[in-house]
Amino acid sequence: MTAIEFNCLPTAIGSMPQTDPRAACAQVVKYLREIPCWPQLPRRAFRENMYAQYSEGFPGITVTADRVYVDRAKDLDKSLEKLYAAYLDNDVASYPLSADYAAGLHAFLALKNLSPMAVKGQVTGPVTWGLTVTDSEGRAVIYDDVLGDAVAKFLRLKAAWQEKELKKLSANTIIFVDEPYMASYGSVSVLLSAERVKSLLEEVFKGIEGLKGVHCCGNTDWSVLLGTGLDIVSFDAYNYARSLSLYPKDVKKLLDRGGAIAWGIVPNDGASLGKETAASLKDRLEEAMAPFTRNGVPFKQLLRQSLLTPSCTLASLDTPEASARALELLADLSHLMRKKLA
Repeated sequence: MTAIEFNCLPTAIGSMPQTDPRAACAQVVKYLREIPCWPQLPRRAFRENMYAQYSEGFPGITVTADRVYVDRAKDLDKSLEKLYAAYLDNDVASYPLSADYAAGLHAFLALKNLSPMAVKGQVTGPVTWGLTVTDSEGRAVIYDDVLGDAVAKFLRLKAAWQEKELKKLSANTIIFVDEPYMASYGSVSVLLSAERVKSLLEEVFKGIEGLKGVHCCGNTDWSVLLGTGLDIVSFDAYNYARSLSLYPKDVKKLLDRGGAIAWGIVPNDGASLGKETAASLKDRLEEAMAPFTRNGVPFKQLLRQSLLTPSCTLASLDTPEASARALELLADLSHLMRKKLA
């Protein structure tokens, strides 16, 4: 494919600390004009937690004030039949994200006078969702032969519906599949083979026509994720810069086939955020990039095929003012890095 050249433009992972969706959207478009993303608002309601948010419509799903699970006492057969029929017909309209579960998305879709280069969305990944959502007996649904198979097909439809709506704002879409649980891959808490992880992700990817990325905010076996058909790999470069550099051949292969790296270089905790400047983050980012340039990736190619993001969710910050500070630093850092391409 043709190289994806973002030229160090900024975007975000998704979650924000606001409870007002319009206020969150206003902050996003102020700092992320070229590649805005819709804001997830987990503090607004538990339904906007990244696990509950994508549960709406899953067979047997039950969402309480603080828990999401599959109730096996419900009739799963009919809802599974409906899901598989929609999957086979690519009937994405049957599995939308409603305003009750994604107020930020619907506020974002209502914005006027945008002219972005691209718009970004996100969906919780099948590994993370399937390990977090349990049945009524406490067993992760991903380990159930029937429900585990349904998870990726369900999330594929959710991603496809979302992308279809985002295309109303821009013909160019980016959907990140968020997989924080991949930080535990290889441990006793994630009893999945590399082949199983790849097949689950590839199933979701099939629902995405535009660019598809995977975000993981910790150490993981990056060769597994880089062995999929992703276009963008997104990682926490502020806290775990070395983790991706341990896979130089896999990263070079991604870049050589036109893919990109999203560098999560702006911290998402108040203490670190308070001590950083755009200049200090520039030094930190160039240090994180150095192992790749030493392994045969030209520096300017790396800049061209890079996005800049916060390290992870901004919902971890206490106030909207703190998230504004993070996004302002991100925009300023992007300006400094883009000067190097001038």
